[in-house]
Amino acid sequence: MGDRSTSMRQKAYGLRQTLITLVLNIRDALVSGGPLVILAVALIVAAYWWLKPNPPSQVKLATGPAQSAYASFGEQYRTPLAKNKIRVDLVGSEGSFDNLQLLREGKVDLAFVQGGTAELTEDDLDSLTSLGALFVEPVWLFYRSDSAQRLTKRPHLNSLTQLAGWRINVGTAGSGVPNLFNQLLEANHLSLAQLRVSHLAETPATVEFLAGKIDALVLVSAPESPMVQMLLKTPGVQLMDFPQNEAYGRKFRFLSPVTLPRGIVDLAANVPPQNVHLLASTTSLLARDDTHPAIKQLFAQASQGIHSQAGWFNRARDFPNTRSSELAVAPEGVRAINEPAPLLQRYLPFWLANLVERMWLVLGVLLAFMLPLSRVVPPLYQFRVRSRVFKWYGQLRAIEHEMEQPNPDRASIQAELLELSRKVEKITVPLSYADELYALRSHIHWVLQKLEQQGHGDGAARANNAENSDHLANSHA
Repeated sequence: MGDRSTSMRQKAYGLRQTLITLVLNIRDALVSGGPLVILAVALIVAAYWWLKPNPPSQVKLATGPAQSAYASFGEQYRTPLAKNKIRVDLVGSEGSFDNLQLLREGKVDLAFVQGGTAELTEDDLDSLTSLGALFVEPVWLFYRSDSAQRLTKRPHLNSLTQLAGWRINVGTAGSGVPNLFNQLLEANHLSLAQLRVSHLAETPATVEFLAGKIDALVLVSAPESPMVQMLLKTPGVQLMDFPQNEAYGRKFRFLSPVTLPRGIVDLAANVPPQNVHLLASTTSLLARDDTHPAIKQLFAQASQGIHSQAGWFNRARDFPNTRSSELAVAPEGVRAINEPAPLLQRYLPFWLANLVERMWLVLGVLLAFMLPLSRVVPPLYQFRVRSRVFKWYGQLRAIEHEMEQPNPDRASIQAELLELSRKVEKITVPLSYADELYALRSHIHWVLQKLEQQGHGDGAARANNAENSDHLANSHA
C-alpha cells in the first residue's frame, strides 16, 4: 500500500509540474512573440481599412423606361448578384442619355449606355469605365405605308432624305435617340427643323403612330423590346431599310452595319419578307471609376450568362466583348470576358476568394517584412526562460563576496543561502532548460558546503592558536 500511495503522489506531482510548465511556456511564448503578432494584426487591419476588399452590400443600376429592354436586363442582373448578398436597386430613367447623366452626377454606380448617346468629355474618360459591350441596339425607323404613298408617292423608303416634311417622333431627350438621329440627319444634309418632330415617350408615341397622327417613329432598342416585336408584326407598318449601312458604319465609330435576316421575326409568316439592312448602336455597361472593383467583377461575370446567347444580330458568345465600347474597358471586365474564372473563385465562396485576391499582395509584403523580425522571437523566448535561473546568480555571487570579508557573519550568510535555496526550489522551467536550474541548485549547495568548510577551518585555526598559547606558557614555566 505504501509503494502504491507513493507512486500516486509521484504521478500527481508530475502531472502538476507538467501543467505548470505548459502554462509558463504559453505565457513566455505570448510575451516573446506577442508584440510581433500585435504588429502583424495592426498592419493587416490598416491594409484592410485602406484597400476595402469587401464590396458594399447595395448598388444602383440605371436602366430605362418601364417595359424597355434595359429594364428587362436590369431585372436579370439581380439574381446572380443576390447570390453574393449584393442588392441591386434599379433606377428607372428615360433612357441612355439620362443614364449617362446619372453616372456623371454619381447618383448611380452602373448604367446601360448606348454608343452615340452624347459626346464623351475628358471628365467622362477619367471618371467612367466600361465593363464590356453587351448587345447591339438597331435604329428602328418604322413608318406607315399609307404615309409613304401619300408623301413620297412610293411604297417604300430607302433614304433619310425622303423624310423631309414628315411627322416623326424621335424620342425624349433623355433617351439619347434625338442626338443620335440628328447626327444621321446631318450626314444626309438634313436638320430636325426640316421635319415635324415630336419628342413623346415610347408608349404614347406608338399609340399616336398607330392612330395615324405620326407618320414615322424612331426607336433605338434591343430586339427584345416588346414594342419593337409588336411593330414588326403590325400590318401597314414598314421598317426602313438602310442600304448604305456599311457607309454609316465607317462614318460613325459608334455604329455597326447589321442585317435583320429574312423570316427571323416569324418564319411561318416570313416576317420580314426580305433581309433588312440596319444600323446598330452598341450598348455597354458603364461604371463609375470609383465603383468597388469586386462589384465591377461581379457584374462583368454576370453579363456572361445574360448576354452570351445567340440573337437576331449576333451569334452565341459574340457578346459581351471588349472590342465595341467607346470607353476603355476596366481590368475587371477584361478578365471576366476574356479569361476563365479565377482559380480561387472555383473552389471558395466569392467573398473569401475576393478577400484573398485583394489582400494577397499586402499579405506577401507583410510576410516578407515579418519573417526577419520573427527570428528575434526564439532568442527572446530563450532569454526569458533562462533569466528565471540566471537572475539568482547575482544574489549568490553577492553572498559569496560577503563570505570573503573578514569576520563574516556566518549564521546570517547561512540563513540567506537557505532562503535563496527555498526560492529556487519554486522555479519551474521547461524540461529542455532543467539542466541550468539544477546547476543553480548545485552551486547554492556548493556555496553552503564552502561556508561550512570555512567555519570548520576557522574553528581548527582557533584551536591551534589556543594550543600554541598553552605550549608557550608551559615552556616559560
